[in-house]
Amino acid sequence: MTDFTDEELALDPHFADQFEKGFRPPCQLYLISPPAIDEGFVTQLAEALDGGKVAAFQLRLKGLDEDEIARAAEPLQKLCAEREVAFIINDSVALAKRLGADGVHLGQGDGDPREARKILGPKVQIGVTCHDSRHLAMEAGEAGADYVAFGAFYPSTTKETHHRPEPSILSWWTTLFELPCVAIGGVTADNAAPLVKAGADFLAVSRAVWAHPDGARAGVAAFSAVLGGA
Repeated sequence: MTDFTDEELALDPHFADQFEKGFRPPCQLYLISPPAIDEGFVTQLAEALDGGKVAAFQLRLKGLDEDEIARAAEPLQKLCAEREVAFIINDSVALAKRLGADGVHLGQGDGDPREARKILGPKVQIGVTCHDSRHLAMEAGEAGADYVAFGAFYPSTTKETHHRPEPSILSWWTTLFELPCVAIGGVTADNAAPLVKAGADFLAVSRAVWAHPDGARAGVAAFSAVLGGA
């Protein structure tokens, strides 16, 4: 196998400027739960959804067994259905199947999208974390993923990060592929503009909403300017 230097593999930051941009819908919010929640979180989620349009909500609870997550999911899933927000389960295909979730998000160690598709059927959304790798993203697309996620673009307190892509990877992806891409990792209303400009279809946000000093509703509303009032 041929070895390439980092310089040879680096993505030209102006790659997408060579091509005419096709139409893509405006960038939207993809909300991720805090790492731990209590029974009152459904009220907090409702407040967040009152702040502006949210396309999807991912339930990401680490360190709990699936029965505990299933119990926590019930009122949240009902609320998402009422608000027409896609309800996504993190990591577990089995739990997504059990709950009848709208989607599942898979990390690189969480299973093959092809197997997930066999289990979940054609209508369930399957997303795949691809870090800073164009190769992993193309593999995910070929395996039938419905979206790919790149990041972390900024330092994050939500989870430990080891990959730091440049926004140009979003431009490269959206120039060549129709499959949506999600920008994740430390995204706030103050630093999101370069990611939206680069072509992100979705901004995955967590702490910027839940830890907003004026509450979750204000946290979502703060993104309205960078998303063009969406």
